[in-house]
Amino acid sequence: MSASLTLRLRPLALAALLSFTTLPQAYAGTLDIDKAGITEIQAAFKQGLSSEALVQAYLKRIEAYDKKGPQINAVILLNAKALDEARKLDAERKAGKLRGPLHGVPVVLKDNYDTFDLQTTAGSQLLEGHVPPDDAFVVKKLREAGAIVLAKVNLSEFAGSGGSVSGAPEEIAAKGRVPNGFSSAGGQTRNPHDPTRGPAGSSGGTGAAVAANFAPFGLGTDTGGSVRGPCSANGIAGLKPTRGLMSRDGIVPLGLSFDTGGPMARSVRDVAITLGTMTGVDAADAATAASAAHFKTDYTPYLKTGSLKGARIGVARDFMGKDAGTDQVMESALATLKKQGATLIDVKYPDPILQNRQGIYNLVVSAEFKADIATYLKTTGPGFPKTLDEIVARVNDPRTGYRSPEKAVGLNYTNSIALAVDDPVYLATRNQGVGATKAAIDALFTKHKLDAIVYPTSPRPAQPIVTKTPAPSDSPTNFANQTGYPDLIVPAGMTAEGLPVTISFFGQAWTEPKLISYGYDFEQASKAIRLPKHTPALGSDVIRF
Repeated sequence: MSASLTLRLRPLALAALLSFTTLPQAYAGTLDIDKAGITEIQAAFKQGLSSEALVQAYLKRIEAYDKKGPQINAVILLNAKALDEARKLDAERKAGKLRGPLHGVPVVLKDNYDTFDLQTTAGSQLLEGHVPPDDAFVVKKLREAGAIVLAKVNLSEFAGSGGSVSGAPEEIAAKGRVPNGFSSAGGQTRNPHDPTRGPAGSSGGTGAAVAANFAPFGLGTDTGGSVRGPCSANGIAGLKPTRGLMSRDGIVPLGLSFDTGGPMARSVRDVAITLGTMTGVDAADAATAASAAHFKTDYTPYLKTGSLKGARIGVARDFMGKDAGTDQVMESALATLKKQGATLIDVKYPDPILQNRQGIYNLVVSAEFKADIATYLKTTGPGFPKTLDEIVARVNDPRTGYRSPEKAVGLNYTNSIALAVDDPVYLATRNQGVGATKAAIDALFTKHKLDAIVYPTSPRPAQPIVTKTPAPSDSPTNFANQTGYPDLIVPAGMTAEGLPVTISFFGQAWTEPKLISYGYDFEQASKAIRLPKHTPALGSDVIRF
């Protein structure tokens, strides 16, 4: 399907979806989706709320704010059958069949998750019209649990680092820096807290959509910080889980040594609820075998206040001192942790891993992207590119009409430097280099007897969409990818400019229950989340049933 045809169809599809209105005349109760989480939604379902009415309310927010108003532009494609699916789930509920805690609840998916009934573009116009043969493993699990895929949302094209100028000489980097939140398939996504700023990458569409309350939760993916950066920039909660806790099958790969999916929501409770529906061993992803003795299907028992009392929390001050507003919020967050009974210990990351982390990431990911994207592209039909070489050829062919000249530079650069996955330098970096990082992080936990390490998820708040002097990539998020360890993100407060700041709780493998308990305790004590001022409440947010 051409881009122009797609753009013509989107308003028509949304109008068709919103043409169905079936509100009862006598009201048993109300639900305000501006304030409700998944627990409140399920309670309203029990009182008589229909999933159809709930989906309509979220569609009205998308209609008001995605292509109109502040033009958040998070949505690449709406699911035209979302209301039909809601009605079927309403009928199941009426018949006494309940699938689980997500029955009838909408979700938005980063558009690198395969869906058998909707296109999956990975943010690239080269994949527009590609409808995968089946759902990604976790998407299938969500649908089995009763979730409704409401929309596929924007992302940094090929998850950002798939065709990046990171580490390139400045003359190349200057030409290849993609605007914050842009892709050739989805265009420019804007931050709902400040539309002049980007949503961060690569799960920026999910972060902006969840913050703007287009759905109660969404899915992102994370290879070096791509769930956590957008959670921070948009002021929401999220989790980069232990590698292997969630299957990567059916997700367009970036670098499988570091890749994982992750839930994103407006509360730690909703992160916990959604996580439990997606865990499990998947024969199609060997990394999940290690989770067999560790995964839970319900993480809500760990949502306990008082959990921080007696916890030993490391404070990674290496990653502060970059922005006064962020530091002020972070110091307040640390005071809250201490008030809740945590023991705080300043920790210093070893200089060798600080100096080498980005180089290790760039080398491993460029090699794996070139190999792994070719494997994924075998699932596409005739007419789609099948290798990175073919992608590069097409983005540089004027006949393609490629809409991201900056990304073309990045794809060229990645293709030129990517090592083969049997190259000894790649193998040594992936094995010994990444292993050294993991050993150093483990040593920090052991030396200080830590339960978790906290740091500002991003050392600076959301950045302008276009800037001549981009902020350096000095967040430590990729340590969680190189170790394979979990990292929970929780809103911590707002800067004086009205931009959100989040705190990360970083732990060792399979400590999601502990991190969720700490994050929840902090969240309940701080009550720091603030909804974006550019996507305010609508009258239709209050559903009467």
